[in-house]
Amino acid sequence: MGSSFRHSICNEVYQGWDFTEACRHIRATGYEGIEIAPFTLSEDPCNVPAGDRKNYASIIQQEGLKFVGLHWLMVAPKGLHVTTPDADLRERGWAHIRGLVDLCADLGPDGVMIFGSPLQRGTTGGATREEATRRFVDGLASVASHAEQRGVKILVEALPANQTDVIGSLDEAASIVAEVGSPAIQTMFDTHNAVDETEPHAALVEKHFGIIRHVHVNETDGGHCGTGDYEFAPVLATLKRLNYQGWISLEAFDFSPGPERIATESLRYLNSIIEKL
Repeated sequence: MGSSFRHSICNEVYQGWDFTEACRHIRATGYEGIEIAPFTLSEDPCNVPAGDRKNYASIIQQEGLKFVGLHWLMVAPKGLHVTTPDADLRERGWAHIRGLVDLCADLGPDGVMIFGSPLQRGTTGGATREEATRRFVDGLASVASHAEQRGVKILVEALPANQTDVIGSLDEAASIVAEVGSPAIQTMFDTHNAVDETEPHAALVEKHFGIIRHVHVNETDGGHCGTGDYEFAPVLATLKRLNYQGWISLEAFDFSPGPERIATESLRYLNSIIEKL
């Protein structure tokens, strides 16, 4: 479609679809990759059987797609938290992340894990923002070596203040990446979740390009690309100029138009911009 980027889409859009049919539609629409929300596979994703993991990986490959990675890491099972003062609950949260590293690696090589999960990382139990952030950093450090061994990158996602009070800017995410100091801990950029950033988004992408390993595209209101007024061109032009090799992955939050419209209209709109760069 005239694009110099690799496009993927989150399978969450296809809720209720057979996995094979979803993969088939994704590829037929023109996407090359699929990003998976673990809760769509199981209410306890870390315990997806080995045979099922092989089957999912096989379907993705057979339908001509590549597995991109995981997002919405802590939706299921319910009740987990990674910065709580409750040490036992916190350890269960990080054990879940270690388990998802294995799931990610089993579904395909070179996968990323987008660590947003605002409700499960925000301050709770009377903790200060500084205390919660410190626990988040320590937790990342505790799973980094396992992620390195499995070839998975965990990406710290900056989120706006209306979602969480832990890691609210790409600058802060970058400082955490630097502190952990592992090649398995990197960051990403999400057009929807950068609403609180004070620098132009293209400038932010250029500033932190060396550690950005994934890009989510969507409109500021959560709609699919082309339904709002987000200016994608500056960000895409910067990524193209810097020879970005990661994925441009659609993560819409408004599913009401249906997967066919969301997937088709977004890709057509993005490529209409890319062709003019």
